[in-house]
Amino acid sequence: MKVVAFAGYSGSGKTTLVEQLIPAMRLRGARVSVVKHAHHKFDIDHPGKDTWRHREAGAFEVVAASRHRMVLMREFERPVDLGVHHLLAELYDGIDWVFVEGFKDCDLLKIEVWRAENGKAALYPHDPFVAAIATNSPNQLPEPTQRPVMDLNLPDDVAAWLIENGERFVYNPEAHG
Repeated sequence: MKVVAFAGYSGSGKTTLVEQLIPAMRLRGARVSVVKHAHHKFDIDHPGKDTWRHREAGAFEVVAASRHRMVLMREFERPVDLGVHHLLAELYDGIDWVFVEGFKDCDLLKIEVWRAENGKAALYPHDPFVAAIATNSPNQLPEPTQRPVMDLNLPDDVAAWLIENGERFVYNPEAHG
């Protein structure tokens, strides 16, 4: 599988870009998964539903499956900071691409999503894992770069670049312990 992270500050457009890239990659025949870091307590279950009731009763894991989807919920007794490599190990084997969002400081190759109007510093001058930059304001980048600079508003071009450079993103789990 190939793995690329999308890094940038809140409000830069990471989620929107990933959302637009998924169908663009599927049109190219790729099966895509997403690993997303959530900063706050979140829930995908609903009070009163069977899975919620099992989890609330104290189940460590609840797996729910139908003919169309499967979900695994795992409760930790104490806070656990799972790294991106732990989460990648949980994914199904038949995936072509994994888009990682919310692990800004990870050691994966990434596309930085940067907007000048956010007023935030760019990551690429100090992050050797930034392979390319997707921006709506290329003329306002804070420092010159030799990295590819793509239009944030043209996700099809970003998808084409990923496919063209796919070998750079092949994931080797042994390299990450």
